[in-house]
Amino acid sequence: MTALPLLQEELGPLVDVRPEALEEARADRSGHAAVGRPLAVVHAETVDHVQRTMRIATATRTPVVVRGAGTGLAGAANAGEGEIVLSTRRMDAILEVRPDDLLAVVEPGILNADLNDRLAASGVWWAPDPASRDISTVGGNIATGAGGLLCAKYGVVRDAVLGVDLVLADGRLLHLGHRSVKGVTGLDLTSLVIGSEGTLGVVVGATLKLRRLVAGDVCTLTATFPDVRAAAAASAAVTAAGVQPAIMELMDAASLAAVHALLDLPAPAPGAAQLTVRTDGPAAAAEAETIAGILRDHGGLTTLARDREEGERLLAIRRSMHAAMASLGTTLIEDVSVPRSAMPAMFDEIARIERDFGLTIPTVAHAGDGNLHPNFIFEGPETPTHVWAAADELFRSAIRLGGTLTGEHGIGVLKRRWLADELGDDQWRLQRQIAGVFDPLGILNPGKVFEPDA
Repeated sequence: MTALPLLQEELGPLVDVRPEALEEARADRSGHAAVGRPLAVVHAETVDHVQRTMRIATATRTPVVVRGAGTGLAGAANAGEGEIVLSTRRMDAILEVRPDDLLAVVEPGILNADLNDRLAASGVWWAPDPASRDISTVGGNIATGAGGLLCAKYGVVRDAVLGVDLVLADGRLLHLGHRSVKGVTGLDLTSLVIGSEGTLGVVVGATLKLRRLVAGDVCTLTATFPDVRAAAAASAAVTAAGVQPAIMELMDAASLAAVHALLDLPAPAPGAAQLTVRTDGPAAAAEAETIAGILRDHGGLTTLARDREEGERLLAIRRSMHAAMASLGTTLIEDVSVPRSAMPAMFDEIARIERDFGLTIPTVAHAGDGNLHPNFIFEGPETPTHVWAAADELFRSAIRLGGTLTGEHGIGVLKRRWLADELGDDQWRLQRQIAGVFDPLGILNPGKVFEPDA
């Protein structure tokens, strides 16, 4: 018997075959869509539902694509012809909060922002802060190894997860990791799962490492520079000085102009780039003054806000970037990272690629950790060949500068052809072999991360 009737018999109304549901599951926010339509979307509500789905998939050799909110930017959760979509979006409970131990146990479907709204009453928070926090799930954050605006000071998802509950391809349930601060028993399979993009198993629960709410002030400052290279050099100088801002975001001229237009703000000076920096904690005011001095020394026209509401208004300019790019056309949002000292050189490379390919590439960066998001804007649903050629140059430039293809979005479908260029052939083969141990039949997210076999 094929998978669909077995799923319907086992899980009844949880199996969704409506054409609109199948069509939605083909695409994410990258603009990429899988070929064909999946068999069904299974809206799992319990761990048992996940296990039953995976047992049927194994018995019938049917591929499975795990999906959360569908906000990914690499095509990793897009499902195509003949595949089962296993949605964990309805698994959104907080199972336990322990402020004394600074941990919480949650299901994967809870939204990042909703989690922190509910944790605040206990005086704690979960630090990962992707720009998509209002719409992305914790499970998706774990699948991609997400980062965000705060990770320069507070770390990325891998730094904030103690353990995961993982359903394997054959339906077995594993409890990986630990609840203690320290734990080095055996191999660190939790870290292996984080960022694995659904290729090793289905995350059905997570034990999260929390922080106490930050006491003290919050200060936000902006600094405008005559060009993006000057802004990048200033951000590198802040890092070199040993000051640790909570947020340090850079917007180049094209991205800044687009956001100002979207928000009906006065147009910035031609070519102007902007840094937005936030400090927090008891030393926030003193750190903000120190950073402001560094930025002024590097030619920045600096404004400092000690009022939280005014600070949020300043930061809203950066948080509006995605909407501003969407208003310009179809957007391929890229995600390279380089050492922080190499950021000026990476912006030089972006300028070279713009000249060579006749493109404008609006770019924002998490300047506190060297993660850049160049945006390729075009018309129509398919990424043009010359845009991919420019992206190829971008990726290779980041690797040459000691960086990486992706800081937080993952490999998915869109970057799998470049994975071996960064890893080298031996490590690429080893990673594929490891995936095969977790999923011997190759039914979990096939064709994602690794190029499919010829």
